[in-house]
Amino acid sequence: MSADAPPVLDAIVPAGLAGQRLDRVLAILFPDYSRSRLKEWIEAERVLVDERPRRPRDPVRGGEHVLVHTTVEAQADWRPQALAALNVVHCDEDLIVIDKPAGIVVHPGAGNAGATLANALLHEFPEVAGLPRAGIVHRIDKDTSGLLVVARSPRAHTQLTRQIQDRSVSREYEAIVSGVLISGGTIEAPIDRSARDRTRMAVIEGGREAVTHYRVAERFRAHTLLRVKLQTGRTHQIRVHMAHAGHPLLGDPVYGGRLRLTRGATPALAEALRTFRRQALHAARLSLVHPGTGEAISWTSPLPADMRMLLAALRADTASA
Repeated sequence: MSADAPPVLDAIVPAGLAGQRLDRVLAILFPDYSRSRLKEWIEAERVLVDERPRRPRDPVRGGEHVLVHTTVEAQADWRPQALAALNVVHCDEDLIVIDKPAGIVVHPGAGNAGATLANALLHEFPEVAGLPRAGIVHRIDKDTSGLLVVARSPRAHTQLTRQIQDRSVSREYEAIVSGVLISGGTIEAPIDRSARDRTRMAVIEGGREAVTHYRVAERFRAHTLLRVKLQTGRTHQIRVHMAHAGHPLLGDPVYGGRLRLTRGATPALAEALRTFRRQALHAARLSLVHPGTGEAISWTSPLPADMRMLLAALRADTASA
């Protein structure tokens, strides 16, 4: 794919679409682009129908010649930046799947102007500069490790965004939480930004719908390893929901509260708990429908070394009790 001039789309309106609105017709003719983006181009007079601009609601009669002068939608303040090699677990003409280590911010923002995953993507894959947010269609927190998908083409960006909106992208996590859970369950509690601290999220009546499913994978003396599946994708959702349920993620610096050592913990576990400096959360499995082939496809990521070492300490402590 070229990262040069954006393409000009060219089509003849089929007679069978006569009478329909122009924006709807363009969505049928050019399914690689979202209807909202096509509407923006119509309103900016970048769409010519028989060499004349039209309005989104104008009907077509069939047989018209349509030209769409597309635009590159790069983030003006995001710059390519060479970072440590990206852990790319899948790459094709439509999408890239990254296994992100903990400690890397996904995209630039307040306090993180550079050295983000987006900067590295722009350096390694220059074509994503032509996509909104450098092709990033979802995110995981800085100190959460694991899988996320990045669109590499307009078709992929449109289709992956739709899949996320209709909740057909499956994201499964492994999490270590405080306390011993007897069984799995579902947390349905609306989430919004905290009125007391705007950097935090909270369960708030009238907030955005948020649903988290979890099941027990392994129990320890005072902690539990969970397999967690998101039905919705709110900011900090797993961290907020588990804290709300009274089982915050181990090591969570924002929602986890003060570290409490297990009574009688082995020295190895006490040291592991003191030195684990992030939320114990890993995006372990990602499943979606490939935007090019239509095939259902999934990827898995093994737990990173820091979580494996923590689990080893928890298991040894439990065995010694």
